Amino acid sequence: MQSVTVDHPSRRLLIALPQPYEEARAAYETLVPEVDPSRFAAARSWPEVVDLARLMAPHGFLRYYRADLAPTMAGSDSTWQATQYLMGNHTIAERMFRHDPAVMLHAPLRTLLYIDPAGDTRLAVDQPSLLFDSYDNPDIAAVGRELDALLSTLVTLLGGTMPGTFSQRPGTAELPEGSR
Repeated sequence: MQSVTVDHPSRRLLIALPQPYEEARAAYETLVPEVDPSRFAAARSWPEVVDLARLMAPHGFLRYYRADLAPTMAGSDSTWQATQYLMGNHTIAERMFRHDPAVMLHAPLRTLLYIDPAGDTRLAVDQPSLLFDSYDNPDIAAVGRELDALLSTLVTLLGGTMPGTFSQRPGTAELPEGSR
């Protein structure tokens, strides 16, 4: 067995949201409901787990972790409002995990809702397809693109707009406005 390194591109999306931080956080947590592990543990089969995930995650994502970062920084000079999340869907992740368990390094997705230096509310997340393209498996890459679409829908539901470079593949130049 040999150790290897894998270089891969990453694209951090910093998405402006129109509502104040607390309203955006409430909206995010409504659209991305907290996972209920006991309900999944009670399922009798994987198809039942998949059906339950569809029911519990109407927009595709569940919340596996949440940390309000302000209290952890109390007493420091860092006074930002920020909430960190792990967001995903284990039934979607399983479709990648069956090919390579290392995908769980990037699933669930890490997201951050915060107030930026200008006072605006933002959602930060790494673009899923770029993370999962690095596994050099077309089945995993296809799920990454599916996650891009789910993320884009979530951003729209939050009132945001995806950056113009979102659908652009690495190594390609963005066309100037008006030349498309």
